[in-house]
Amino acid sequence: MVEKLASLETRYEELNHLLSDPNIIADQTKYQKYTKAYSDLTEIVSVYRELKAAALGIDEARAMLKEETDEEFKEMLQSEIEILSRRKQDLEQRVKILLLPTDPNDEKSVIMEIRAGTGGEEAALFAADLFRMYSRYAEQQGWKIDIMDSHFTELGGIKELIFVVDGQGAYSKLKFESGVHRVQRIPSTESGGRIHTSAATVAVLPEAEEVEVQINENDLKIDVYCASGPGGQCVNTTQSAVRITHLPTGLVVTCQDEKSQHKNKAQALRVLRSRLKEVLEAEKNQETAGARKNQVGTGDRSERIRTYNFPQGRVSDHRINLTLHKLDQILEGQLDELIGALMANDQAERLKQVD
Repeated sequence: MVEKLASLETRYEELNHLLSDPNIIADQTKYQKYTKAYSDLTEIVSVYRELKAAALGIDEARAMLKEETDEEFKEMLQSEIEILSRRKQDLEQRVKILLLPTDPNDEKSVIMEIRAGTGGEEAALFAADLFRMYSRYAEQQGWKIDIMDSHFTELGGIKELIFVVDGQGAYSKLKFESGVHRVQRIPSTESGGRIHTSAATVAVLPEAEEVEVQINENDLKIDVYCASGPGGQCVNTTQSAVRITHLPTGLVVTCQDEKSQHKNKAQALRVLRSRLKEVLEAEKNQETAGARKNQVGTGDRSERIRTYNFPQGRVSDHRINLTLHKLDQILEGQLDELIGALMANDQAERLKQVD
């Protein structure tokens, strides 16, 4: 680890020198590339230097302790060694985390899909609650939401909703939301006061760029039709809605929320590209299943990951055995504590693979 850190510090100094070179400054492509690389290394090099300073402080204090005869000063030195040792331990842990391989998708925007599961209308209403929760969270993070395809019920529930969350680092925080979300509450239509259990599924896909997934137009079957509203009624007399079928895989994507057929097609291709990326990565991960042990859950859509219990006002995440009695706040988009715990657990699990 020390050799790795030393080489990163050397590279950091090289980049610092390059960024002051007039020839590099004149070449914007190179300059931006080196600036990003320099920025990426800044935190870990800073922590490494703090770690070296703490280690040096411990060595100097220990050397002085061997020579010192004054008992009061020896106590001071011993106290300093203990403080620096704790500091060194904390910095070593932080360095290990910073050295963990990053998910190449973490900085990307995401495409999210919410679908009502078991529970009929109550499941659809819960799906709408989840969308509202993520919308609030995105707003707090400064991200933008763009609905691509929606199918609502007459009571305002969601049968299916596909939307983009545009924002740097969206995937790094939202990727843990994939799976089955379960709700336990008394539906407004329930006269007997019985608690019902319903569910909705959430899928989170990193948005794929065109260079990552090439789509052959000849592999696509494109249908156009009139967009529909709640209950299936036609709300558009022009054929603006688009359905794209990817023939080799059988994947089907529809998009109807834009008024323009051209825009709907472009949006549908965004979703298709991300779903194809997911399929390709799933195949790759199947070949190297052992490498997936560091995931928080499997991300499988059939996996129950969380329960929202209204009578008790609690939210329980089953992957990390965390229960928070903050249901109202969480449904208002205050997800930082929950997502932070999931990210911390993910780091801890990955550190076990390194140790």
